[in-house]
Amino acid sequence: MGIEDCLVDFQIPEYLHYMDSAATSLIPEPVIAAMNEYDRQYRSGVGRGMHRLARVATQRYQDTHDKVSSFIGGKGGTTVFTRNATEAINMVAAGLDWKPGDRIVTTITEHHSNLLPWLRLRQKGVEVVVIQPDGTEVIDLEAFKEAITAGTKLVAVSHASNVLGTVQPVKEIADICKAQGAYFLVDGAQSVPHFPVDVRHIGCDFLCFSGHKMLGPTGIGILWMRDEIISPLILGGGTVEDVTTEGYTLTSGYRRFEGGTPNISGAIGLAQAVKYLESLGMDSMLRHEQRLTDRLLSGLAGIKNVTVYGPENVKNRIGVVSFTIDKIHPHEIAYLLDERAAILVRSGDHCCIPLMKHLGLESGTVRASLYLYNTLEEIDLLIETVEEIANTI
Repeated sequence: MGIEDCLVDFQIPEYLHYMDSAATSLIPEPVIAAMNEYDRQYRSGVGRGMHRLARVATQRYQDTHDKVSSFIGGKGGTTVFTRNATEAINMVAAGLDWKPGDRIVTTITEHHSNLLPWLRLRQKGVEVVVIQPDGTEVIDLEAFKEAITAGTKLVAVSHASNVLGTVQPVKEIADICKAQGAYFLVDGAQSVPHFPVDVRHIGCDFLCFSGHKMLGPTGIGILWMRDEIISPLILGGGTVEDVTTEGYTLTSGYRRFEGGTPNISGAIGLAQAVKYLESLGMDSMLRHEQRLTDRLLSGLAGIKNVTVYGPENVKNRIGVVSFTIDKIHPHEIAYLLDERAAILVRSGDHCCIPLMKHLGLESGTVRASLYLYNTLEEIDLLIETVEEIANTI
């Protein structure tokens, strides 16, 4: 299936121009159909039943783990389903054995979900080092080399920024971590939906991402681990091999970390979303988004009173474009884009307050985030409308 053929699968009203996919993507009809099929035809709990519906549901649920693992090149590790990427990151923060003096390295470009769990560990005497870039693009590798010392226990970095669109050199960072004996966690919430991500190639220990940003449902996230080195956050049904009144023996694999009844429908939908992305081809999708992003960057660059943040070309960025207009609040700009042209964008700090302070943007930015269902015609409309708003100053 070609990119141009997929628009029919997204049933949002045609007059709306959705450019807020970094927050939550639209969801195609095949994903909705797969979830409905589970709820209507084989709805059952998984892992603890012998009747026919339980057997079907259990097999499908196991298959979803295999599908997602294969999508990220992670069959050699453990793929755990969570509520979202935020929970996945918190599971690592809570599950590792921290001691006073341990060291964590992260960056100021992180989403709060990949910053707050680490900052909280300061209460346990853990040192948290936050790298700050000189500009708004890729953080220099030398900064990582200086910060990641022999005493570093974990490095946590977003693969792609949800504000600047910047793609970080995670493979090179992984090499630095390996040389210093540090674990490496990659927040892939903004990368996995948009271009090929292979944990074998990266060399990370943890990869976290969310289903709802990659054509899947809300309420389903993913924690991939190279090794099962963390303690489970939740214990309960399905996590054990044996229990006595004196103790218990945990099971292995993803079940060890998925206590209680999981989001089965969400997992089914996630697997279908992965199939959908694979049918389009991640490389083809990346090229499509790069064309859109290049058009948008070029168009905004020519508008007076408009400032664009992040890399100036598409080589090291995804289709997340943040901008401001002089003397107009980002919330007002977002409102006017909706009212005048039915263009739906995000405005504010994007859960990146430290980065906004670093950039001197007290009110945040306007963020247009693009995906496979956006068109060049929509980009031209956005540029035209932004120019109209900017000319009112």
